[in-house]
Amino acid sequence: MPRRCSPFEDMIEIAVKLPWWGGLLLVLLAYLGFHGLATMQLPQLNSSEGLGQLPARQLLKTLATALQYIVPAAFLIGTVGSAMGRAKRRRLLAAAADAMGSENLSGMSWQEFEMLVGEAFRRRGFRVQETDGGPDGGMDLVLAKDGARHLVQCKHWKSRKVGVKTVRELFGVMNAEGAVSGYLVTSGGFTKEAWSFADGKNLQLMDGSALRKLIQEVQPSASVVAARQPAIRSTSAAPVASLSCPKCGASMVQRVAKQGKKAGQSFWGCSSFPKCRGVRPV
Repeated sequence: MPRRCSPFEDMIEIAVKLPWWGGLLLVLLAYLGFHGLATMQLPQLNSSEGLGQLPARQLLKTLATALQYIVPAAFLIGTVGSAMGRAKRRRLLAAAADAMGSENLSGMSWQEFEMLVGEAFRRRGFRVQETDGGPDGGMDLVLAKDGARHLVQCKHWKSRKVGVKTVRELFGVMNAEGAVSGYLVTSGGFTKEAWSFADGKNLQLMDGSALRKLIQEVQPSASVVAARQPAIRSTSAAPVASLSCPKCGASMVQRVAKQGKKAGQSFWGCSSFPKCRGVRPV
């Protein structure tokens, strides 16, 4: 049975999910609103109408006098939590980039792993909402960008590969929620059946290797370099020796989708296509 939260805890939770400046704005608005009620003038007693309104106005003023401090305090606590959370996400991303071995990812808790993945997508320009779905499944992150929703499920599995059942479940949730696409991210790997099911669908599987590549790409230094250079979409079919196919192990080549929902988008494809249809996201 889920734990019931008090209104004070609910207000803290609201501010935690906002950026720090949004929490500070709530603090200011809450104080000004309740302070205005706390300092309002009570009606005069020289009329029956004023006498009738006095008890309600007095009660409202008494409540506002207390709430002008309680509500802003709750929002302020949440704002501090939001700022601390963002700082922790930045530290996790920086630490993961500095030590890119699989041991670094495996040493995290599942909560830290979800925070790391969320921060990486945030650096890609997505608005990220953490759903607190827990360690056992469901969608963990909801991404928003250009009016479209994308779902992310994180699997911080250290000793086994993610199977096709998990991929099917996420694909079903995507269709039910009307999401444009979905990402299944793991610190380990996927089974062959999982890769086969995701092939050709608006569903991207990101294993530990792909996640580490994403983390390196979204580092501030890389972002500054990319901002100074014009965006170039490569259509070269030259093999990339450092990136291997998740299905057959062959080298990958960068291609551009010519049809379907991802038309015009770049992706890594197996150099032995059409014999092998292994893909990785760019």
